[in-house]
Amino acid sequence: MTSGKMKPARVVIISAFWALVMAALAGCSFQDEEKIWEISGGIFGTTYHINVVLPEDEARLQTLAQGIEQTLNEVDGAMSTWKKDSELSRLNSKKDQSQWTELSPALFEVIQRAQEISAMTDGAFDVTIGPVVNLWGFGPQARREQSPSEAELAEVMAVTGWEYLELDEQVRAIRSTEPQYIDLSGIAKGYGVDAVARYLDQEGVEAYLVEIGGEVRTRGKKPGGEVWRLAVEEPAEEASQGRQVNKIVALVDQAMATSGDYRNYYESQGQRYSHTIDPDTGKPISHKLASVTVLADDCMTADALATAFNVMGYERAASLATRENIPAYFIVRGDNGFETHQTPAFSSYVVQ
Repeated sequence: MTSGKMKPARVVIISAFWALVMAALAGCSFQDEEKIWEISGGIFGTTYHINVVLPEDEARLQTLAQGIEQTLNEVDGAMSTWKKDSELSRLNSKKDQSQWTELSPALFEVIQRAQEISAMTDGAFDVTIGPVVNLWGFGPQARREQSPSEAELAEVMAVTGWEYLELDEQVRAIRSTEPQYIDLSGIAKGYGVDAVARYLDQEGVEAYLVEIGGEVRTRGKKPGGEVWRLAVEEPAEEASQGRQVNKIVALVDQAMATSGDYRNYYESQGQRYSHTIDPDTGKPISHKLASVTVLADDCMTADALATAFNVMGYERAASLATRENIPAYFIVRGDNGFETHQTPAFSSYVVQ
């Protein structure tokens, strides 16, 4: 999880359901008309865009913008590996982790869910893989000029593994026989989406779309009763190709997350290395799955499952998703371009 330079949250109107004539005929106040407002800013090294459906009320919108910013800063302060003073960084810096360490409710919730996803995916999702991620040059340290040696990988892999982590739900505490460096980048952004959604629920916002770095959660519908429509991006092998839509899905009260190997990578000595590391091998993934999109009730789960499925590759991931009735959409590199596949649970959400 990264934390880039913050941009002050701003509020803009992005669309409106104009019904002035109807409101006048019904004797309603134009002040009560609901519109879609966007609150945006920067966090986790990316951007966020939150659409809320509300009547025009500048004071309330500014209050929401401040609350959203505070909520995200609290998540970042708990879970960032880029901030040395974050709660997670303090935990990672402990040389002896064999004693119980109490965690904040938020950090415990995320690590607990991560462990559940690890068990479900046979370790394809593993938050202890951070040292290996760093070894390949995708962490807070400077990027390597060459890939790590087999000996370097073996040394780090020998002391990492999600099974080392032990949780005590009664007191929200963690310990590990081997000191671990926990990296929540595959789940914390999704949790940030959920945290904002909970905040908006508490503030009485009945319809919204929360998006942070491409991870999304929706509630209610747009003015006029239209559902939220979201695009699944077409993978692009070159940044110059721009972004194109592969599929459109309609969501109500659900979350969506996508994981792919086509944007975050680097090249060294003619070899391309994906930022997604397979915890089983300690090496970047090299299969033909280019992108996987997962739907779930909460974004934390969607985020972690998308990451795990991206590690597993199409065949293993599709088998698990189908068995567990998980809505998932796969874009796979074929001999003649991209091929798309979806689980039965995903098909009902597709509108285009």
